[in-house]
Amino acid sequence: MPNRTRVGIFASLCVLIAVAATATAQEPKIVAALAFTEGPTVDRDGNVYFTEVIGQRIMKLGTDGMLSIFRENSNVANGLLVDAENRLVACEGASFERPGTKVSGKPRVTRTDLKTGKIEVLADNYAGQPLIGPNDVTMDSKGRLYFTELSGAAVYRIDAPGSLTRILAAPDIQSPNGIQISPDDRTLYLVEANSKPGGARLIRAYDLQADGSVTNMRVHYNFFPGRSADGMSIDVEGNLYASAGLNQLRGTTETLDNKAGVYVISPQGKLLKFVPIVEDTITNNAFGGKDMKTLYITAGKNLYQITTDIAGLPR
Repeated sequence: MPNRTRVGIFASLCVLIAVAATATAQEPKIVAALAFTEGPTVDRDGNVYFTEVIGQRIMKLGTDGMLSIFRENSNVANGLLVDAENRLVACEGASFERPGTKVSGKPRVTRTDLKTGKIEVLADNYAGQPLIGPNDVTMDSKGRLYFTELSGAAVYRIDAPGSLTRILAAPDIQSPNGIQISPDDRTLYLVEANSKPGGARLIRAYDLQADGSVTNMRVHYNFFPGRSADGMSIDVEGNLYASAGLNQLRGTTETLDNKAGVYVISPQGKLLKFVPIVEDTITNNAFGGKDMKTLYITAGKNLYQITTDIAGLPR
């Protein structure tokens, strides 16, 4: 069950529910701060859920500005999604490592009833073999779920609990991370985030078929040699909002050609807008708010928000 108690201010896990009233529409505002934030999503009431990966918790920022712990011992939950029936889907168990810290859990995709807290396992194996580490998740208008395995180099579709189909795998893909589907369900977008020498750092686009399979891969947007995107969201006009780039080198072959921020990319693959984020490492974003024009962004220890001109989709 969710822990509704207020999170206190202590050490690096501090709550910063301070919003600058003078900020303009495109100036990111900090609404919460923890150790390492990821995977934001918003329920139909406007509550924001996001993961604190190192501390293995799922956090909830209520519409009243109160920050609480929704779930302790999150099994290294990362990417989140609130589905069409207002249930919280979580990618769990992938190994996560930062200098001096490594956490891991049981790889699986779960679905949680937001009212009761009951957890249902949607997938934990494929063809009898355990999953390697679900990372990020999205859905189409039919309610089918699509999730990535970054270290497993695979993309899966969940049609129903226990009904799992692998739609992409190595060597066709390298390090799949963020994933999104166009408003008309006809295009699947996939982030490649391979930081190794010569690795793919780009967004792929595929034709999404009615049966949930994909064909006709093409490069939609290339971040190489800089850091690729991590997660991304999409608006009602089909523009992608990709959290990408770095402000400081981090010991990989990624360059600083792409500064950290949100890259707004058109359906034609053109960069329309860039919203800088001052903190590393930017990870993900999701739309919410009454008019779906508030974009919540996870980066480093912070949860930011900006106002957008176009409404987003809850995917």
